[in-house]
Amino acid sequence: MFEPSDKPRVFALPPGVDFPAALLAGIDARLAGQPPQAAARLRLIVNTRRMARRIRALQDAGPAKLLPRLSLVTDIAALTPLAPAEPAAPGLRRRLQLAQLVARLLDRQPDLAARASVYDLADSLAALMDEMADEGVAPDVLRQLDVADMSGHWARALAFIGIAEDYLQSGGADDATHRNRRAVEALSAAWAETPPQGPVLVAGSTGSRGTTLMLMEAVARLPQGAILLPGFDFDQPDRVWADLTRTQGTEDHPQYRFAHMMERLGITPGDVIRWTDTPAPAPARNRLVSLALRPAPFTDAWLDEGPRLGDIGQATEAMTLVEAPDPRTEALAIAMRLRAAAEAGQTAALITPDRMLTRRVSAALDRWRITPDDSAGMPLHLSPPGRFLRHVAALFTDRLTAEALVTLLKHPLCHSGPDRNLHLIHSRNLELHLRRNGPAFPDAAGLRAYAARLDDPPTAWIDWLIALVTDQTVRGDLDLSDWVLRLRRVAEALAGGSATEGSGGLWEKNAGQEVLKTLTALETESGHGGAMGARDFADLLGALLQSGEEVRDRDKPHEGILIWGTLEARVQGADLLILGGLNEGAWPEVARPDPWLNRSMRKQAGLLLPERRIGLSAHDFQQAIAAPEVWLTRAIRSDDAETVPSRWLNRLTNLLEGLHETGKPALAGMRDRGRHWLDLAEAAEFAPRIAGAHRPSPKPPVAARPRRLSITEIKTLIRDPYAIYARHVLRLNPLDPLAMEPDAALRGNVVHDILEAFIKETRDDPAALTPARLLDHCARVLETDVPWPAARRLWLARLGRIAGDFVQAERRRQDQARPEHLETKVRVPLPGVDFTLTGRADRIDIDASGNLLIYDYKTGHVPTTREQKYFDKQLLIEAALAEQGLFKGIPAAPVVQALFLGIGSTLSEQPAPLDEESAAEVLARLVTLIRHYHRADQGFTARRMLFKDTDRGNYDHLARFGEWDGSVTATPEVLE
Repeated sequence: MFEPSDKPRVFALPPGVDFPAALLAGIDARLAGQPPQAAARLRLIVNTRRMARRIRALQDAGPAKLLPRLSLVTDIAALTPLAPAEPAAPGLRRRLQLAQLVARLLDRQPDLAARASVYDLADSLAALMDEMADEGVAPDVLRQLDVADMSGHWARALAFIGIAEDYLQSGGADDATHRNRRAVEALSAAWAETPPQGPVLVAGSTGSRGTTLMLMEAVARLPQGAILLPGFDFDQPDRVWADLTRTQGTEDHPQYRFAHMMERLGITPGDVIRWTDTPAPAPARNRLVSLALRPAPFTDAWLDEGPRLGDIGQATEAMTLVEAPDPRTEALAIAMRLRAAAEAGQTAALITPDRMLTRRVSAALDRWRITPDDSAGMPLHLSPPGRFLRHVAALFTDRLTAEALVTLLKHPLCHSGPDRNLHLIHSRNLELHLRRNGPAFPDAAGLRAYAARLDDPPTAWIDWLIALVTDQTVRGDLDLSDWVLRLRRVAEALAGGSATEGSGGLWEKNAGQEVLKTLTALETESGHGGAMGARDFADLLGALLQSGEEVRDRDKPHEGILIWGTLEARVQGADLLILGGLNEGAWPEVARPDPWLNRSMRKQAGLLLPERRIGLSAHDFQQAIAAPEVWLTRAIRSDDAETVPSRWLNRLTNLLEGLHETGKPALAGMRDRGRHWLDLAEAAEFAPRIAGAHRPSPKPPVAARPRRLSITEIKTLIRDPYAIYARHVLRLNPLDPLAMEPDAALRGNVVHDILEAFIKETRDDPAALTPARLLDHCARVLETDVPWPAARRLWLARLGRIAGDFVQAERRRQDQARPEHLETKVRVPLPGVDFTLTGRADRIDIDASGNLLIYDYKTGHVPTTREQKYFDKQLLIEAALAEQGLFKGIPAAPVVQALFLGIGSTLSEQPAPLDEESAAEVLARLVTLIRHYHRADQGFTARRMLFKDTDRGNYDHLARFGEWDGSVTATPEVLE
């Protein structure tokens, strides 16, 4: 197949060429005239499964012929009889074993890291071990590094690295990476003695990994061996090639790996042969990009070689530069271009490592019902079955909350068997009950009590729910096998539903099958996981799902509109390539922090440097930008901050800007073409200005207006009449939050209950009037009514700080009068108007002369005298009703005192201005107010006189507050 050569045989294809198609074309050309079985003797080794799939797809398209033997560089162990008979140990087994070792270390030295980081540390150790195997670095090399400047950090890191070293020395190196390394070493040695007679070709790899480079060296030296490099820069001068491996800091150059390989093989760029005569789609652009990406020491060549590039317009005529003002506009411009490609029948692909950009583009395409073929799919832990299993695992870790229960019940896989419609009805009714009545932490007794209140309780459904979701919290440790069985049993029963056995739709579709594979693998390897707590198991499950393969469970996408990552772009081609998100931090991505070794130590040890990843990303950029038509896009601002253009885009634009006669007009043309699409995106987003809503002041029919309010709602009627209209005319009540919290309302209720019980006891037993007794009541009520341990302790501590002062003040109050009436209700028809006033007085004391003293407990803001006079008339109204004898069981008597008792971080007392208005005047003004709102011409104005502009009401969104403010005059509206 190959001509004899005294040098290693290296072929290459220029950037922009469809690599798999050109690879097969070159094979066919070299086998022309040979018998059909000659192709079957060729051993073709490619770099990725994606490349292998693309090659098979091209071969399947015909014509029919014998095919080369196809394999991967990552699975060389399968090619040689020297490989062990047993398969490599699963990666999950090593992950579990390392996690156990890390956990034991943290048990002995808890200051090294947080317990929650066990699996992350285990994964990073596994990655370090793989890298050491790939690069041929022995474990003891790390202990010999020069760490004089970082001894503290290194001492902590060595504790973990020691785990990896011990693991490897104890025979734990039978994973795929180590086995592949040993297989390549054995194969190289065997080939040196007895080289294979048939041709061997390694295609598509850049040799960025040590094991792969070793294989490529061995193949290149075979009599019929060859290497085929992708995206080789034939336009780069020899002096640049020569200095790439001798100049510090050039690993981030796109061609560095090829220079390093040629140095190892002892060849020069001139020895690299073109695989085929297939020209690059844009040779002039390749020359331009090659010059732009020169290493920093050679950018002086811009002045010399730039003017000799020729017609730069030809190089850039199929290039468009989109510099969008923000990521949203960038995504919309890309989506509009993809839509145009779909209409024209073009194949178009968006290439970007920025997943946020791809989601925005997909959302924008959805308006035209275009579903792109996204190669990334959905992360397994975000898929429906992945989320469902994580919700179920959370049942074992924490006390069941109402929010967690409803979230689980509403999941599309919960009760996905028969009678799901009934399940949704029952779930909705239960949710409404939990929102209105609680409890915050549902249990079996609470669910049964809820069912008992129903006329037709769904007994089977409630029993199913109680059996599976209540009392699932596990406090101790269980073996991993027990955890997996428990998770699977509960998850399948929840998915199957109450009407049948089975797992419903849990394991259906691609995502369910992939999750089931993960769970089955975990069950198989559970013997290596040991015992763990519920939280550790939930963390392990989340980590496994997050690192699993992404799944694609979607409707059939558009076959010509594609979204690729940079890996997919290496092996596929399209008429139009859009390189999106060209900003630093995205292209190239920010280097991941290494918890073990800094750059200097990595270099000493012979491990990969961060620049190598940048160099590979640069090579992806150089190949993609060589497409027949290419778009370069970026957002100028993101998150209210300026972005930095990608270094490669920056170099290209700087080079063009410097070439005044040819480059500058070409760059302006690129930007003009981009600006055209930005204008279209802006036009697509244009919406006519719609005037804001007016400040409402509805005038409902008099018959529909409220005929009953509570005493505390009078303040609302004065300050925000629209809230009264929304609640009592429209009958709209705010939906209580599902995620119950120890909020101000609950604290107020709890304090009222505490003080009511305490006062009842002490009025009959003065000896009980002590701070200790008050705190006993506090602890008892908090234990009953506040299910949050942290809130109980905090509130008990706050009340403890004021307990002494409260008791001292209470003694004075009880010396003055006896607390006869606690939580006394009132329901009074107002004279002269069809209206009933309801309410409840916290406390009414009676002194020796029969006079009344009224107290109201406030845990929040205590209204001032002026506020009480004009707005917050609660105590004034209660005093007026008491003097008129309108409280049931309390004879009419003078009210000598009415006080708000502030129970906060300190105690406060705020008297009502009883001396400024008589009881008759207060009631008369109240009647006047009610009569005023019973007039047909009086509107319920929104936010009429709130205390502060920053105050927010439950019905502000209904009034569309924000489209107007307090300075806007209300617009009355008569409602029929």
